[in-house]
Amino acid sequence: MLLLFDVGGTKMRVAVSRDGTALDRTKIIATPPAFSEGMAQIQVLAEELAEGDAITAVSGGLAGSFDRSHNTLLNGENISDWVGRPIRTALEDMFRVPIFLENDAAAACLGEAVYGAGKDKEIVAYLTISTGVGGARVTQGRIDASAMGFEPGDQIIDAGKGFIPAWPVYRLKDISGKSLGKIFQKNPAQIADAGVWERVADVLAIGVNNTIVYWSPDIIVIGGSVMDSIPLDCVEERVRDIRKGLFPTSPPLAHAALGDAGGLWGALARARQM
Repeated sequence: MLLLFDVGGTKMRVAVSRDGTALDRTKIIATPPAFSEGMAQIQVLAEELAEGDAITAVSGGLAGSFDRSHNTLLNGENISDWVGRPIRTALEDMFRVPIFLENDAAAACLGEAVYGAGKDKEIVAYLTISTGVGGARVTQGRIDASAMGFEPGDQIIDAGKGFIPAWPVYRLKDISGKSLGKIFQKNPAQIADAGVWERVADVLAIGVNNTIVYWSPDIIVIGGSVMDSIPLDCVEERVRDIRKGLFPTSPPLAHAALGDAGGLWGALARARQM
């Protein structure tokens, strides 16, 4: 039986897969801010979900970039107490089984590439607009190798050239749920002004164009809770305008098909690659 988890900036999901092909029971809790509490919760939920059955491997994603050994997070502003901690070592000591760790957006990308909106595509790029902004690329069913992970949320969108007048955006992550909440002093889901979301679509379109230029994917899958409010058709229109005259076509954009479970499906796919 596989133990799967997804530690995001807001919520932590833990699940098991008994047959290695589907998710069984899933538990969702608020992400513990303290690393020690998070490890303890994973152990408690694992015991509850396993119901006495043996766990053969553990696979999960976390909201930050890993070092080359995939033991320690190098960053993770939404789970800052987890940064620099020996996560793989702690899980190995806890479960005594193989451990597979990835960035949470990379895990979601893998899930969408293998089971979701990017299925049957050779090169899948993924962006998530949620508590934070992240993303990754999967090629032929595997997460691309990297020295320090992928952080598309840190790409510069406006370098002071006036591309987005009177809009406090500098990096793509400035349209995250966390950032929008600070700008408008409310939960982004409560922002009813369509004009705001059209401007957010403008910003995302620049990020999507950059993603196409650097990653040259067959499809770009976009997920995350904030995408429930961002009009994808507006993003597509803006991308076409930006790319006019560059290439005859652009890769299609698609909403993530797996929803909030994408990271768990990616963790499952990663465990099956062992």
